[in-house]
Amino acid sequence: MLDLKNLASAILEIAEERAIPQEKIVEVITEAIASAYKKEYGKKKQKIKAKLDLKSGRLDFWQMKQVIDESMILSDEEIEKIKEKKEIGEEFETDEGKVRFNPERHILLSEAKEINKDAELGEEVGLPLEEKADFGRIAAQTAKQVILQKIKEIEKEETFKEFKDKEGEVVSGIVQRVEPMAVFFDIGRTSGILPKKEETPGEYYKPGQRLKLFVLKTENTPKGAQIVLSRIYPKLISKLFELEVPEIGTGQVAIRGIAREAGSRSKVAVEALEEGIDPIGSLVGQRGTRIMAVTNELGGEKIDVVIYNENPEKFIANALSPAKVLEVKILPKNKAQAIIPDDQLSLAIGKDGQNVRLAAKLTGWKIDVRSLSQIENTEISEEQSASAEESDTPEVKELEAPIKNETKKPATKTPTDQPNES
Repeated sequence: MLDLKNLASAILEIAEERAIPQEKIVEVITEAIASAYKKEYGKKKQKIKAKLDLKSGRLDFWQMKQVIDESMILSDEEIEKIKEKKEIGEEFETDEGKVRFNPERHILLSEAKEINKDAELGEEVGLPLEEKADFGRIAAQTAKQVILQKIKEIEKEETFKEFKDKEGEVVSGIVQRVEPMAVFFDIGRTSGILPKKEETPGEYYKPGQRLKLFVLKTENTPKGAQIVLSRIYPKLISKLFELEVPEIGTGQVAIRGIAREAGSRSKVAVEALEEGIDPIGSLVGQRGTRIMAVTNELGGEKIDVVIYNENPEKFIANALSPAKVLEVKILPKNKAQAIIPDDQLSLAIGKDGQNVRLAAKLTGWKIDVRSLSQIENTEISEEQSASAEESDTPEVKELEAPIKNETKKPATKTPTDQPNES
């Protein structure tokens, strides 16, 4: 009998430490014990299975054999032909399901029925083996190696599954080490990598620093799961707002779009899904506490929250906030013209064109920003040009007419032009 108390506590400890289900730990241990039993007491070609009962501490062993009948057994002539043709070893199986009979691996249906009356062809039946609790040093070492190897494999699988499910979510990470082309984070049961291209421009990282990160993708590699993180992905903002704004989780407010220039400024379009809800107020929070929490997490990045509208004119006008928009004209080829008061033009364009650029990203429209005076001057210039063209045309014709008539008049001959007569 096994020491149930110590074994159960060991299984529980491994399961908690490695975050692996207890059932899988028990399965690994029984496989390892079966392997040790075969090495110590079994024979070549045998298939040994073990079952551990944690309640009683009892450990049972079986030799598993496949159920076959006479029609499935290869004859000596068939075996020789296959050997000559395929040059294969002693253990083989044909495409028709015929096998070379091995008493350690196979059992006839008639014999299997004596063990289990419900036995069927192709199934496996277990023949009870003598219970053993003592294993030699080599067998015990083999069992230990099998357990360690299997637990590592299961741990890799569980880690991959966990973070595969977290793709598109936000995790909290602690900076482990900083390298020129990447930053490595401790994100729980494994490490995540923040590539250089996914770092926020101007943001500095130091070991021990805790940050929120967006799980970009999870890849399964021979060394285990590789989790790629991001600090510049636009959806990071929406996920951070979800953590701060309960109205998003309850479905009262929805984020409809995000345009971001990481480390500098972002625009977020929101919509209220219930009457009486102020979507901008929900994201900003009392005295700006909610939006400040997101801004601080992003290293001071400025965030403009605007109202989403299905009407493109209204949405474009809202997107150009904080500038006031007098009118928006929708033009062909997905273009729009926004007319701004003269004193709001620089605000609408923003530093280095950032405000109008983000508004264009947010709305999906190419926005041409013009001041009111520019529009008026353009209209006046067009009117003057048109009137000038209308007035110039007849004058040209009147001037041209006499010239053309004069050129058509025949030349008058002078006396000197007349020929001398002799």
